[in-house]
Amino acid sequence: MLHHLTIQNYALIDELSISFSDGLSIITGETGSGKSILLGALGLVLGNRADLSSLKESDSKCIIEADFDLSSYALKDFFEENDLDYEEKTIIRREILPSGKSRAFVNDSPVVLSVLSELKSKLVDIHSQHQTLQLSDTLFQFSVIDAIAKNDKRVASYKRGLKKYNSLVKELRLLKENQEQENQQYEYNLHLFKELEEADLKENEQEDLEAKLDVLNNVEDIKTSLSEALQITINEEVGVQNLLYSLEHALEKISTFSKEYEDLHSRVSSIKIELDDIAVELEKSNENVEFNPNELEIVNERLQLIYSLQKKHQVATLEELLQIHEQLAEKVEGVENASEVIDKKQQEVNEVAVKLDEVASLITTERSKAIPKLTKELEFLLAELGMPNARFSIEISPSESYLSNGKDELAFLFSANKGGNFGELKKVASGGELSRIMLSIKKILSENSKLPTIIFDEIDTGVSGEVSNKIATIMEQMSKYMQVIAITHLPQIASKGKSHFKVFKEDKNGKTASNLKLLSTDERVAEIAEMLSGKEISESALIHAKELLN
Repeated sequence: MLHHLTIQNYALIDELSISFSDGLSIITGETGSGKSILLGALGLVLGNRADLSSLKESDSKCIIEADFDLSSYALKDFFEENDLDYEEKTIIRREILPSGKSRAFVNDSPVVLSVLSELKSKLVDIHSQHQTLQLSDTLFQFSVIDAIAKNDKRVASYKRGLKKYNSLVKELRLLKENQEQENQQYEYNLHLFKELEEADLKENEQEDLEAKLDVLNNVEDIKTSLSEALQITINEEVGVQNLLYSLEHALEKISTFSKEYEDLHSRVSSIKIELDDIAVELEKSNENVEFNPNELEIVNERLQLIYSLQKKHQVATLEELLQIHEQLAEKVEGVENASEVIDKKQQEVNEVAVKLDEVASLITTERSKAIPKLTKELEFLLAELGMPNARFSIEISPSESYLSNGKDELAFLFSANKGGNFGELKKVASGGELSRIMLSIKKILSENSKLPTIIFDEIDTGVSGEVSNKIATIMEQMSKYMQVIAITHLPQIASKGKSHFKVFKEDKNGKTASNLKLLSTDERVAEIAEMLSGKEISESALIHAKELLN
């Protein structure tokens, strides 16, 4: 519900502050007094595009602020999804700077216009004679039927199920597409996999083979060097081993004389032990080194196989080949097990489809029950609004497809004249007829669902007499369930308001400005009397005005 609207430096308004009540609020005023400016300001604060023409004084910024009571609307999720602070008393502010830049805030948090526009549809419904295109929208027509049918929870459940169903169908489609692609590559991948499988590659194998090849290719040099080293170590006359024995024996003689000599003897003994181990290793290595052409050939062939596979797969290391081996194994196994995975996914799709069909069937059943009631109420209201021959033909038929709100196709047809053919609303109904149909639908919706604040913008144009009384009654009845604001030029409607505002122009310091005031009871009598008889208010007009207000 709109509680308060503050406007500064907008169009013809210097500064204006309006508090609205629940029920039916009336706004009247002469043509050109600025009634449309109020709607423009409200549209601006709720996300409409703005430019510098919005500024009354071009060197000052325009500020429009609207206070809403959100306690009756389930908007917490919307605020969380858009990272906004939720408050039951929410303040929306819009600023247009002299530079032309625009800023918007919800509870002092900056917000982009797209979010603000989405929020607008949940807070305010501005209804004019020209805004009846919605009537031809099938989703809107379904929303009317579902409101009567109390289908809100069922449709919400269906939409959740449909989201899951569509997600599973997409996953199934991708699985099938991947299977088809993988099937085309299967034989080639299987060949590559078997080739690597047969190669039986081991970690670090390439490094070990290259080291072994290096040894085999240099056997003679290695043999010579090992023999020479062994001779230097174990020669009986000049070998290092023999010299160390002599050194150890010499130091052993004096090791008991001091700690220093004892340490020297110990260190030499350690070196001698290490050298003895080295000598043993040199003998083993020397014995083991021999030229083996068969082994050289085997190592060469193995390395050539590895090099060939690396070149084929365009990699530089054995580790990369092993990774490719694993990947190929997954691809081959994936194709071989794909049918099982696809069957399982298809089963999931089928299970969700069954549940979705059950919910859709319940929605259809309730819609079928609601349509006669909706048809009856619409035809009754339109008869009250001067269309006694208006008839509706509303039928639903089953659809094989899962639609956004169920599995029903809708034919929402209308005939304005007795014996006339039924046709689509936009083709057979005039602008005035569409306006009355929309008013009737909004009246029905107000009693069956929680609607946002509705603003009727002179929808009574071209209407008079008893029809205007009926429009006024409908607006009054709607205001029992929701906040209704009516901009009108008809005294019959103006008299029904819980509160009554008048828009007027006044000259200040040589400049024209629009203003608005809440009328007292006496002022309302005078305003309605003026609407009845013009500027020259007659005594009979005053009496009639009082009668209307009573």
